[in-house]
Amino acid sequence: MSPHNQSTPARLTAPATEKLPRLILFLLVLAYIVPGLVGRDPWKIDDVVGLATMLTPLRQGGVSWLIPHVGPIELAQDGPLVMWTGAGMIHLFGHWLGDVVASRVTNLLWFGLTLISVWYGTYLLGRRTEAQPLALPFGGEPTVKDYGRLLADVAVLMLVATVGILLRLHETSFVPAMLAFQSLAFCALARMLDKPKLGALMLGIAMAAAFLTRAWPGLLPILFAALIGFSPRSALWVSRKWLLAALLIALVCILAWVIPAYRASPVWIADWLHWNKLYFGIPEYYIALRPLRDLPWFLWPVWPLAALALWQWRRWIMAPHIWIPFAFTLGMLLMLPITAETGEPEFVLFVAPLSVLAAFALPTMRRAVINTLDWFALMCFSVAITCVWVGWFALHFGIPHQIQLNIQRLTQGFEPHITWWTVIASALLTGLWGLLVHWRLHLRPSMLWRGGMLCASGITITWAMLALLWMPAVDYVRSYRPMSSQIHQVLAKLPAQNGLLACARAQGLSLGARASLYVFDGISFSYDSSCPYVLQQTTQEQLDEGQAGYSDGATVLWQGSRGADRYDRYRLLRVQTK
Repeated sequence: MSPHNQSTPARLTAPATEKLPRLILFLLVLAYIVPGLVGRDPWKIDDVVGLATMLTPLRQGGVSWLIPHVGPIELAQDGPLVMWTGAGMIHLFGHWLGDVVASRVTNLLWFGLTLISVWYGTYLLGRRTEAQPLALPFGGEPTVKDYGRLLADVAVLMLVATVGILLRLHETSFVPAMLAFQSLAFCALARMLDKPKLGALMLGIAMAAAFLTRAWPGLLPILFAALIGFSPRSALWVSRKWLLAALLIALVCILAWVIPAYRASPVWIADWLHWNKLYFGIPEYYIALRPLRDLPWFLWPVWPLAALALWQWRRWIMAPHIWIPFAFTLGMLLMLPITAETGEPEFVLFVAPLSVLAAFALPTMRRAVINTLDWFALMCFSVAITCVWVGWFALHFGIPHQIQLNIQRLTQGFEPHITWWTVIASALLTGLWGLLVHWRLHLRPSMLWRGGMLCASGITITWAMLALLWMPAVDYVRSYRPMSSQIHQVLAKLPAQNGLLACARAQGLSLGARASLYVFDGISFSYDSSCPYVLQQTTQEQLDEGQAGYSDGATVLWQGSRGADRYDRYRLLRVQTK
């Protein structure tokens, strides 16, 4: 007998599918994404580089609208879509919100697209016959609609609860966009099961957008997932001709950018192709082992639940509600052995499919196992919230003293001050977590989404408190703004022509530093060898040993560092020119 005709491993009663109020879910995801988008400077590297590419076309125009630039420097990697979207948001909202905050409106767009795609794709799969729970002898099982909505809600909650993506989703970079387009592709495959034309259009747009965001490293995971999803034994096989239609749509959209970009700058396209080539390769053994070390914490707590789903549904592995998210997981796994160096931007693309699989694990779990998830959330985030307060007391009041010394070592030069409204807001958030703990322990709710809600609420409250209480100290450590202002003041006093800022060349300056100086003060660098001023990035050790460039025969006009940076040193020099 076919596994699809057997009873499924899902066991559920109607009370467990009690609806999660839409307002609560909306407020939760809003509280998750907004803190960290305001009240801080862009940080290095991807965060500030992304903002610099958005500002450059608005300041310089011309070909920088077609191919990404950081000031006058051509950035031959990734693609232009995030740049276009961010520049548009800055143009529309920059006058009211400021350039930095306006650029982060794109994060709201990408996060919203991610959640909508994951929710609706899971809802479509959860309503299918293969996914339904076992019918109870005397009735009482949930309706198809309630069951699908429950799974969709849990998938969103598990995505929000994933630890590793927290900072990345608040960056002005390609990472939030890539997660959004991969999620859209997942939703497209789920839609192709019943409406192949619409699904093909969505898939084509998702693949084109992924390519225009991160070129081949962005497109290939989705392409691999689609090819796996359309395997001959899958339910999508009958719609395979629409996969070709999606590929054609993607190709047309991609060529609409590639051809004008090549005509505008063949050199940029050649460098861009070279960057794509360098991205792929057989990784060194220590890099190949990195995912084994990093993925378990990055994907916590979704990966154990996703693994459980694959085990519980192993006889239904080809059923669409398991096979489609599993195909996206396999698509990313295929990327790891051919990526020269993997890291968090690649790990992020595991989150959406694993969150969907985690949602389908919950109806198969015994009550004791589900309670374990609840207790984990209660203990873990109660400790995390306590640690936020302990660190804040140590920073401002010196209690405990040893923790204060550790913090001072990391934030050397920072002068703490208390903003009481943030303290009050954090106290209210702590009280809210206390109410959630009381709700779980004393009311003992039966809804299956309670564990996901506790995890998502815990990480959201912890993040919001960090943003309220700790953002000034973290911003001091990671922002280039004070250093950029000092360099700008020195350059403004130097002789220059036509009332412009004095020219400056760069020596050893990282891309993150270049982008930061351009974002904060519009400082760009010259390649003219007759320019007598050089901004140098070196280290304190090299300076002490006299091994930094221009150690002899140069006048130091300014020397400093970024915040509490203990390693890098920057010097503005006047050098002899021919």
